[in-house]
Amino acid sequence: MPLSLTFIGNATVLLRLGPFTLLTDPNFLHAGQRAHLGYGLTSRRLKDPAMEIADLPPLDAVVLSHLHGDHWDREARRGLDRSLPVVTTPHAARRLQGLAGFRRAVGLETWESLTQAKDGQLLRVHSLPGRHAPGLAGRLLPPVMGSLLELSPERGPRSGEVQQRVYLTGDTLMYDGVREVARRFPDVDLAVVHLGGTTLPGGLVVTMDGVQGADLLEAVRPRQAVPVHVDDYTVFRSPLSAFTGEVARRGLGDLVRVVERGETVTFG
Repeated sequence: MPLSLTFIGNATVLLRLGPFTLLTDPNFLHAGQRAHLGYGLTSRRLKDPAMEIADLPPLDAVVLSHLHGDHWDREARRGLDRSLPVVTTPHAARRLQGLAGFRRAVGLETWESLTQAKDGQLLRVHSLPGRHAPGLAGRLLPPVMGSLLELSPERGPRSGEVQQRVYLTGDTLMYDGVREVARRFPDVDLAVVHLGGTTLPGGLVVTMDGVQGADLLEAVRPRQAVPVHVDDYTVFRSPLSAFTGEVARRGLGDLVRVVERGETVTFG
């Protein structure tokens, strides 16, 4: 079945898995605008998205890792169809169902899943562990989840057999929860890896840098990986080159495919 990814910017991608079209972490602010990160903190966007909400194809669902302003912004709140299913954390779902009016937002606890059927195919979305910050600091940030997308036939002799498996890391640090993902799901076709070494005032790092991203690839061993969330905001401190250089040093460079803004890549 076809699997393609279009990179829009930051952690926003269009994924096409068989008959399903999904949007991740919708962030459509423009360069110069500020994303709200909570507690009065903001970060200025440095690059425009490659696509506007009006240009999106018909969507089957949105997969949202967490409710931060660089993953779900005011443009998404205003412009996305409120009848869309949004698969996210319970924390984000409550808020989207309430003031934002996205009544079909579904909150999944870690390891829970949600299934959609379309054109003889099933798409199962699993909620996976994520840690945005260690210790007490983690309690001050919105809960975050990774996601595993599994495509399988709905009927026939191969019913239930996974044809494609995509891992969206979300804004996590590398920790034991990610290693548990690798143990439970050892056969990942594509990993979309959130990087950037996001650093908040006081020096708190809340997303993977290049070294941690390489650690994740060593643990998960996807067939291919696409880095995202690296250069859109002023709070990012770890450039893409830190990741590509580290994975090359470890002999993992063949796993990584850098997708340019606005580019669509099909994975075999």
